[in-house]
Order: sequence, then structure tokens, then C-alpha cells
Amino acid sequence: MDYIELTLKITPRDPWTEILMTELSELGYESFVETEEGILAYAKVVDVDSEHPCKGSSLDSNDKEFEAEVEVKIIPQQNWNAVWESDFHPVHVEDQLTILAPFHDVELANGLLIWIEPKMSFGTGHHQTTWMMSKALLDMPVVPNKVLDMGTGTGVLAIIAEKQGAREIVAVDIEEWSVENTSENAARNQCIQIEAICGDVDVLEGRRFELILANINKNVLKTHMSAYAEMLFPSGTLMISGFFETDAEELIEVAGKYGLTHSASLSRETWAALTFEKK
Repeated sequence: MDYIELTLKITPRDPWTEILMTELSELGYESFVETEEGILAYAKVVDVDSEHPCKGSSLDSNDKEFEAEVEVKIIPQQNWNAVWESDFHPVHVEDQLTILAPFHDVELANGLLIWIEPKMSFGTGHHQTTWMMSKALLDMPVVPNKVLDMGTGTGVLAIIAEKQGAREIVAVDIEEWSVENTSENAARNQCIQIEAICGDVDVLEGRRFELILANINKNVLKTHMSAYAEMLFPSGTLMISGFFETDAEELIEVAGKYGLTHSASLSRETWAALTFEKK
């Protein structure tokens, strides 16, 4: 299947790269690469209006508070890896974790080493939300046995959870190719406790977890919040990201309606991550 590659050169870069990634994700763009000048955004041709690929975003406004150069091209799916390799740099989560692609030198690693080949999936650690979720997970004194990674993408959070001691990990994504990528990356990291499933929250009916990780956009998190609360064991933990700092209070309020108490926050370049405990 062909993909649209949207190249954006944005001035000023901050905070508009973050805002546009959120807007474009709601329009059907599913993967992003940050560049020195802005971002690259990718979507299936069938999922967006290829004649008006920015329609509905701030890029489509006549009264923008920023300047943007936009280039659109169609790329075949088989060229995706080459695109990622051209701009996939090692990711360091302080001195705790390094995320490398298979073509990187292992000597670049500090702390826990995770190998990720993203293919068509989102979640390499480059984005602030994945970085924060990784950091929150690494900072847990003890990672419990039963973990759900919702919207797993490349499987990076599920892999970190297993490396940190979890023994029953379910990784769920609505995209079949993300599930395949998760399984491949799990094998690449010698992880054997990860069950990758294609679907949404309905495929988890009757299952319970001690820790739920959900790095998804705000609207999906709000829709799923009741299911997350139901799936958590008493005293279980929910970690969420995928939204701006300005959305945090709204999500704390929604979570509170389902018995989830806000216990910790992280922020990074206008993005936020929240931790909750089930009462």
C-alpha cells in the first residue's frame, strides 16, 4: 500500500511541530519523524485526502501564527525502512536506556539496551511521549507481572516492561502491521513473555492487569478510560501519554470519575505523561 510523506519546514519550530503532529495524527497520519527544520509525517494514501493532505489542520488556515513549507510525495511501502534509516538516531533516556536500530553500533549504548526496527509502526522513543513513558516505566521500583501495553506500535514499552521484570505482557494495536512489528522486535530483544494482539479494548474483555501503559491520543484515552479502570486490579497503576500539558487536567478529571487517582506527572517540550493508581 502506498503512503503519503508530508515534509514540513516550520518557523518557528517550537511549539508548532508538536501542535501539528497532534493535529495530523487526528487526520490519519500515524508516524512522525522530527527533523532539524520541522517534521516528516506519514499516512496511508487511503486514510487521508491526498489532494488536500493538510485539510483540517493549522496548515490549512489563512491566519497562521507560523510559516510552513509543505512538500507532498507518495512513497511505496517497501521504501519505508530506508526513510527511517536516514533519520533514525539513537535514543537515550538519560543514562537508563538506549534504543538502537539494527544498523547502529552497539557501542553507542548506555544502560538498558533495546533494539527496535520501526518499519511501519510508531514508537521508537524519539517522540517526547514515548520517552516519558519509558522514563516512568524505568523509574518504577518494581514492574508488576501482568502488564498491558495499549497502542503498542513497535512494542518498545512492552519490551522494556519484560526487561524490567514483567512476566505476562499483552501488547495490543489496531494495526496488523504494528502487531507483526511488535512480535519481530520482541524476538529481536529475546523477549518471550509478550503476547501481541490485533484489536481494540474489546479484545481484552475479562482480562485484568496490574499495570496498563497507554501512549495514545487524548480522545482515545478519554474513550478508553472506563475500560482501563475496569481492567486494573485494585491498587493497579495506569500510565498514559500522547497529549499536551494543557490537556492534563481534563484527563485527570476524566480518570477521577472512574476511581483513578492521579499520583505523578512528567512533562517534556509541551507534552505530558500522567500516572494514576486505582483506589
